[in-house]
Amino acid sequence: MRYLLLIFAALMLSGQRDPILVPEISQHEVRVRQGFTGTELLLFGAILDPRGQRAGREYDIIVVLRGPSEPIRLREKERVGGIWMNTESSDFRSAPAFFAVASSRPIEEIVDTKTAAIYEFGTDYIQLSPSGVIDTDEQLRFSRGLVDLRTREGLYKQDMDGVTITEQVLYQSRISLPSNVVTGTYTAETFAVTRGRVIASAVTQVEVRKVGFERAVEVSAENYGLLYGLVAVFLSIFTGWLAGRLFAMV
Repeated sequence: MRYLLLIFAALMLSGQRDPILVPEISQHEVRVRQGFTGTELLLFGAILDPRGQRAGREYDIIVVLRGPSEPIRLREKERVGGIWMNTESSDFRSAPAFFAVASSRPIEEIVDTKTAAIYEFGTDYIQLSPSGVIDTDEQLRFSRGLVDLRTREGLYKQDMDGVTITEQVLYQSRISLPSNVVTGTYTAETFAVTRGRVIASAVTQVEVRKVGFERAVEVSAENYGLLYGLVAVFLSIFTGWLAGRLFAMV
């Protein structure tokens, strides 16, 4: 039923000359509750020519799902005198909290490196924004370190065979969000590529937000910072005092 709606929407845009790409996502809101273990998003859609018929040429699909950007400081640990210590660090003004790429086949078989870099088709092409004066080699080392760290955390990922295309009309891809996903607005960009050139693109969004007790804690920390801090300190002191009393009775 949803695919029929996509095709109908494409027909309504038949006045355009370029191919029409109509994307959709399985859920536009992800609710993070206590015990949240992650979820899977289904990104799907259709690509048709301006007359609402099957596109007359072969094409590939690339999907880029990006989370909200945030500033981050990355620290490097080294063993100094037998103790692991923070040594050098690098600041990034804008790094996506989540980044995933799925494509119908390996990126290097679809576009050249220049095009991949422009559209950020892969974790190797994420456009990070370092701040301050830093050596080029050091910047590259810290950038790769950040990508590697978030890849191991499940926050950065790529699947070079993660998009299925049916009859050169319909496509679908599944991207999983881990339990440690950051809340905010996520942007899913879908690109249709033929002969190394992006011929159509479209964007859809999904909102990840906390609900229930987790949401109440988040709102309290943001809007009532002083009170939240005082309550947290009081609970810490009370818990320590209670534990001491219990152990004293044993």
